[in-house]
Amino acid sequence: MPFLIPVLALAIFAQGASEFMLAGLLLPISADLEVDPSTAALLTSAFAIGMVVGAPVMAVLAGRWRPRRTLVLLLLGFVAAHAVGAVASSFELLLLTRVLAALANAGFLAIALATVRSVVPPAQTTRAVAVLLGGTTLATIVGVPAGAMLANAFGWRSTFWAVALLCLPAVLALLLDRTLSAVPPSPQVRLRGELAELRRRPVLVAVVLAVLVNAATFGVFTFLAVIGADAGVGASWIPLLLAAFGAGAFLGVAATGRWAARFDRGWIATGAAAATLAWAVFGLVAGSVPAVFIGAVIGGMLSFAVGSALIARIVGQASGAPVLGGAYATAALNLGAVGGPVLAGLAFSWTGASGVLFIAAVITGLAVILTPLLRGR
Repeated sequence: MPFLIPVLALAIFAQGASEFMLAGLLLPISADLEVDPSTAALLTSAFAIGMVVGAPVMAVLAGRWRPRRTLVLLLLGFVAAHAVGAVASSFELLLLTRVLAALANAGFLAIALATVRSVVPPAQTTRAVAVLLGGTTLATIVGVPAGAMLANAFGWRSTFWAVALLCLPAVLALLLDRTLSAVPPSPQVRLRGELAELRRRPVLVAVVLAVLVNAATFGVFTFLAVIGADAGVGASWIPLLLAAFGAGAFLGVAATGRWAARFDRGWIATGAAAATLAWAVFGLVAGSVPAVFIGAVIGGMLSFAVGSALIARIVGQASGAPVLGGAYATAALNLGAVGGPVLAGLAFSWTGASGVLFIAAVITGLAVILTPLLRGR
């Protein structure tokens, strides 16, 4: 596998850490910028919405450039947004930097996923995508705990500087890497043809399933600290609980990269059914501290195993959308990240912490019902 793939994964790790670390920064940010925590939470929503909107828009706008130039410029834009955010004196400016960072992140991820098809053989596409998404799962393991520790030691602004610095080795590696030199610019965008690709059943069904599975995943992850606290997990152990979820997610993505390519439909169908069962059982035993840690690992593993397989399937099936194929995968991932926490929040307000897990089971159960449609053409 080309060295370019782990380089892209490093950049995606930094970008994922930026998204997830805010879960541990809302209180210090709200105190410093004199806004209430619910207002500070808009930073997370703004980032996710920026990812959904930015994936197709940035892929189209940057599609005429060579991938190396596109990826470097987007990553430098991401760094600049964090540098400005680190010195922001108002909440409004910080919110703007989060939107701009999300646009750059979305474009980078969409171009990176689309470029995979050009630098690895088709048989290695699933593995390469799993390596890229491994950056995101590692961010869930270390992003929140590391961000919280940095914020406690040096203030929340230090986490923004850390993310910016973390991107610089990837920028240098992209400038020096020769793999991208042979990759031509994307062909002229034919929006009608590329949008028609989304209407093909193998692509559309995979997108819908990815939205559902990721909605359940990010709904649970967003409320995992609340679920843990409700079960009696101490505040000092919450970062470890979030890291346990991330460790399970990393195992799931690694398993997908190793085994899923040979029987991806069966992998997705079986994994979705197992995730549905896992969320339901987790909901039943959510009052126990050991069960919460075990459920976090298993839930993270199964949900990311299925989610990463679906993202790889979108990238592989959308061969007729060389520009927007990666954007479809990115948008599917982040539509789930937007909608899942909203549904989880409603479930929490109605039934408490266990309701978050039961609604996750319902959402993945719907995905199970739809998986037979993957067989269509």
